Amino acid sequence: MAAHRLTATKIEKHKLTRDDEIVTDGNGLYLRFRRGSSGATSKTWMYAYKVGKKSSYLRLGEYQANISEFDIGLYRLPENSRLSLEIARRVAAEVTDWRKRGLDPKLHIQLELDRLATKAQTESIEAERARLLAQADLLTLGDLFEAWLRDGVRRKDGNAELRRTFNLDILPVLGQKPLRNVTEHDVRAVLRSIVDRGVNRTAVIAKNNLTQMFAWAGKRQPWRKLLIEGDPMSLIEIEKIVSPEYDLHNRRDRVLEITEISELYSIFRKSRSQYEAAPNKRVAVQPIERHTELAVGIMLSTMCRVGELSMARWEHIDLALGKWFIPRDNVKGNFSDHSVYLSEFSTELFRQLYEISGEGEWCFPSRDKLTHINTKAVSKQIADRQAMFRKSQGIEHCSGLQNRRSDNTLVLAKGKNGAWTPHDLRRTGATIMQKLGIPLETIDRCQNHVLPGSKVRRHYLHHDYADEKRSAWQQLGQYVKALSSQPPLELIPNATSSRNINEDLVALR
Repeated sequence: MAAHRLTATKIEKHKLTRDDEIVTDGNGLYLRFRRGSSGATSKTWMYAYKVGKKSSYLRLGEYQANISEFDIGLYRLPENSRLSLEIARRVAAEVTDWRKRGLDPKLHIQLELDRLATKAQTESIEAERARLLAQADLLTLGDLFEAWLRDGVRRKDGNAELRRTFNLDILPVLGQKPLRNVTEHDVRAVLRSIVDRGVNRTAVIAKNNLTQMFAWAGKRQPWRKLLIEGDPMSLIEIEKIVSPEYDLHNRRDRVLEITEISELYSIFRKSRSQYEAAPNKRVAVQPIERHTELAVGIMLSTMCRVGELSMARWEHIDLALGKWFIPRDNVKGNFSDHSVYLSEFSTELFRQLYEISGEGEWCFPSRDKLTHINTKAVSKQIADRQAMFRKSQGIEHCSGLQNRRSDNTLVLAKGKNGAWTPHDLRRTGATIMQKLGIPLETIDRCQNHVLPGSKVRRHYLHHDYADEKRSAWQQLGQYVKALSSQPPLELIPNATSSRNINEDLVALR
């Protein structure tokens, strides 16, 4: 081993001849002197070595004379380490020993850091588990919820909706109750209170979430030993809690009739023109948001889901080619990417939307422009304007909520066919395609449905049906465009039995 060349005295008395220079100590160790713009000089310990023919360097830390003791494990050195000459030599000797053992110093340090981080995380988890076991008798349903949210469930929205619903209905009542004391009667009372508000579907969702949470707890300690009487959710019969008239399976089959589509567009035109002509717009009835009106037309003419449209980005829409790409992350169930070939009608709607939100990233931006609108926003706006159906179902009046309306301006056919929702537009578009004679397999592909048949069949048959889908969407767009330009007329009994758009329009007239 070569003799060391540096001493503490030499380091302290070293005079710079240029702004950046190095002084070697031997064994790969050297001290770098650098003069800053302020005139102050930094002294940094470096270690140089070769990997093949390539030179590599490790930064060990800053020089400081009066450091008497230090843990020389290099992977424990912080970014702002201070090393005396003696300690720097010990660190350099350790690195040299790694190299003799065939280790790459940088890779070895990173692996060691990863190992320490994993060890620390494991120790933290074990400590938390030990704490929970020690305090098991004091653990509450709220503690279980936080543990489940952290380790047991991962929703696409980062569990935001899950936390919101628990904070609204469940945790205020049961959050502080010891888990060992939570019974089926407690849960049933919470679910009934939700039903009493008239929101049966919310009660069903709450029941499903609680079932999932307790099933997770039943397989893990310390939660498992706290369920002394078993899983309380196994005794909950939701069909005996929801309102008798509620469709527990939520199987809607609502399809808008052609006269209703015509009426809907007449409502849009009339409400907008009346508002524009109103002498005092502050007291006039405002029409539905323009971007919501456009969303209705896009959903009807493309059969997309409201969530897919709400999360659409302009980077995925090519107006020149008439194509909308929907990434699988935005598709229900993350089944697969989906490409929509836009009809002339749909393309024009997106162009009008671009005039509203084209300067940003999102087609339907939130108020702060940082993300997209809530995926339920369009559904709520449409439901708020069909208040008569909320009341008939015993649902709370929503006019007291901020920025919410409550009227019947979007009720169609005087309400005789019931309320309509954005998802009904998807069903309506598919029905129109069927009416136009488009094959069912093409309609399924336009809706991005999981196709029936064996996995072998799906594996080998890869025709993308692009031409067939493009034609189908074009026919649907032409049909909807024609209906959207018609005035509202009374329902003609045989109008919807025809498969020809021209015959339908003649029947409407």
